Amino acid sequence: MSSPDLELCYMSAARQLEGFRAKELSPVEVLRAQISRAEAVEPAINAFTETFFERALDQARAAERVYSNGPDQARPLEGLTIGIKDEMPVVGQPNTQGSLIYQDNIEAHDHPLVERLREAGGIFHARTTTPEFGCAWITSSRLHGTTRNPWHLDYTCSGSSGGSAASLAAGTSSLATGSDIAGSIRGPAAACGVVGYKPPYGRNPDVPPFNLDSYNQSGALARTVADCALFQNVISGFHPEDIATLRETVEIPLTHDGIEGLEIAYTFDVGNKVVAPEVERQTREALDRLAEQGAIIGEVDLGWDGDVLLAARDYLDHLFGHYLVRATQEHPDLVCDYTAFLAERAGKVDAERFFRAFEVSGEMYRTIGPILERCIALVCPAFVTQEVKAEQRPWEIMTVRGCEFDSDYEFTMMPQFNMLGRLPVLAVPAGVAENDLPVGIQIVGRSYDDTRVFQVASALEKAAPWLDCSARRPPL
Repeated sequence: MSSPDLELCYMSAARQLEGFRAKELSPVEVLRAQISRAEAVEPAINAFTETFFERALDQARAAERVYSNGPDQARPLEGLTIGIKDEMPVVGQPNTQGSLIYQDNIEAHDHPLVERLREAGGIFHARTTTPEFGCAWITSSRLHGTTRNPWHLDYTCSGSSGGSAASLAAGTSSLATGSDIAGSIRGPAAACGVVGYKPPYGRNPDVPPFNLDSYNQSGALARTVADCALFQNVISGFHPEDIATLRETVEIPLTHDGIEGLEIAYTFDVGNKVVAPEVERQTREALDRLAEQGAIIGEVDLGWDGDVLLAARDYLDHLFGHYLVRATQEHPDLVCDYTAFLAERAGKVDAERFFRAFEVSGEMYRTIGPILERCIALVCPAFVTQEVKAEQRPWEIMTVRGCEFDSDYEFTMMPQFNMLGRLPVLAVPAGVAENDLPVGIQIVGRSYDDTRVFQVASALEKAAPWLDCSARRPPL
């Protein structure tokens, strides 16, 4: 593919909209470049379960006519391609949840986010891969195979919104959807060097029963902070079919003031004790960039220990895990090996351990709450290590600085903030490590204060842009 086509593939959504409105760029032109890019890279990364390119081209031509005849009539996302995670219902499209059990399922209704994206002029050109039932930290399933990290094909794009993040990193979508019950938006964003937002509980609508779980959020992945804000502004807000959605609306600015004089806390320990040397180095370099812009950076001790992750695991095993138990019992020959493993573990969690998760969450907030009132944000890594193989299983053990971590909850630094579901958390790139894998950090804000995390992220992106030139893109 020629260099100009790659520039179209990696052009930010905000910049695309500017070009469309100025009639300097066509939605058809961008989509054709993305289709060509997908044809070149999909055999290697496998980010899409299904494509709708001809239908998408028709929609792009319609968007082109809108911009040609009256740009002022264009909707907020008019002509932008959006990869839809293959667990999010889209009327008339397959929704397999990455499982052989649902390989023939066709949806009769739209997810509330899909409904809003459609109304905003988004083009659904592809569905993106997810592990079975979104229950793994890798994106691999018996139905759709393994999705690989565009930066290094031996390693995972993470899960469960792995296909969405891989597509963005590879330049085959402009925006993408995700969901996050233990880090499933932030993990793939961190692994693939893109941006992912876990909004506070109730900010975005969801479908029952998941809308009633404060750990769970559906949201946006993008290549830039402004694109993520643009996306989030479209999908957020009260929905009459979701009792948990907030009536208060928050419009996140696409540009922000600087961070001079603002306090930013950081930690490398959210109950994990250590992180890999490259994770620490890249995170510290990101903190240095924030300090260079005048922020006051200070380390904090949250006092959290391993009980925090155990409590998160017990909570999810007791609720979501029993959904896996049912699927495994009813279809033992169809589920993935990791699904059966997680279902077996879930069967051992009783109500007392489930209730303990609520007690632990209260203890955690007693520590972090005052910090977030004093500081604009808390920064920490997303993972202990990024070196997770594309087909690694949750029972496999990794060693980091002499400490052993399993490949399920122990190596992650994200479920803690699902336990504190009212906190907004934005995952952004910190840099690329010597092993050629991106390192992602989390920016955590005080409860329901979405704008703060975008302000900090915007400052970091200004100091060190991501994916904006060939030297800062996957060598794919």
